[in-house]
Amino acid sequence: MGTVAGLVGVLALVAGGCANEQEKKGHELYAHYCMHCHGESGRQDEGFNWSSMPDPKPKDLSNKSEMSTFKDEDIFNTVSRDMKDTSPDGDEIGEDEFAVPTMPTFKYTLSEDEIWAIVGYVRTLHGMKLEFKVEEQKKKLAEALKTAQDKFEQANKAYEAAEQKASEEAEKKSEALKKDVDVDESSYAKEQTAMAQAKKELDAAQVALNNFSMRPGKGVSVPRPDLTMTPAQAAQLAEVGKKLYSEKYGCNGCHSIGEEGGKVGPALDRAGFRLNGTWIYRWMKNPQAMNSGTRMPALGLSDADAKAVTAYLETLRAPKAEPPTDKPAS
Repeated sequence: MGTVAGLVGVLALVAGGCANEQEKKGHELYAHYCMHCHGESGRQDEGFNWSSMPDPKPKDLSNKSEMSTFKDEDIFNTVSRDMKDTSPDGDEIGEDEFAVPTMPTFKYTLSEDEIWAIVGYVRTLHGMKLEFKVEEQKKKLAEALKTAQDKFEQANKAYEAAEQKASEEAEKKSEALKKDVDVDESSYAKEQTAMAQAKKELDAAQVALNNFSMRPGKGVSVPRPDLTMTPAQAAQLAEVGKKLYSEKYGCNGCHSIGEEGGKVGPALDRAGFRLNGTWIYRWMKNPQAMNSGTRMPALGLSDADAKAVTAYLETLRAPKAEPPTDKPAS
């Protein structure tokens, strides 16, 4: 009886440790990626970037009456999603689909485990707890991978055995007929198809576990793009990029042009002077590959969108601000 009680105590301590570790991780990630807009305690006008952002402003995460209407999965899907073009002729957006450009996605920056940690911390800001079982999901994915590995190994053995049998039969016929006989591949086509399907399932299970546990863009280097185009093509592409800048990727939530826009990132008035097109493109595709400590997330830009936004930023060539001059005393 004492042994059982001791074991229960150890398991409770481990579970509590995991919960505390997850909450700590969520707090650290929230402080790095979210606090400048949402504030330390999630209240409106608390983050230093809040007042500079275009409408709609970030939601009050401390408001329990509103936040309690969202499921854990709803918050997760807000933080981890594909960005939508919100312009009138842009993407189709469902009634219940979240599509506020200035709220970035972290789908291409953080692991699912990390995003769940953020969701868990956000829950504490309005006095609730995360109900989604993170450790259970991790265990479920690991078990699914093990099952897929076993299935593939069995299918591979069956395929190899059937292939070997067909080869041996062809060899016997060759000896009997005193001439070469081709292996009857159709005799093991069923096993070959089963092995291919098992490999597909194994790959999918591995991807699912990787997505949960690993950051998607870690160690991924973006190749240099071909930005060669005529001036007319560049001007046309820049118009597309200008729309994407504010209406799909919400760059104006963190960056300013003139007096408009956020102040988390640097002002982009003179981006065309300061930044190289190739660098802009590669940075937008995967900021973490170029600076692991940056607050800017990867937004999932396609190659075409990245080229368009690059073309637009290269047109931003505001004159250099004149330093203030002291007026002589009258």
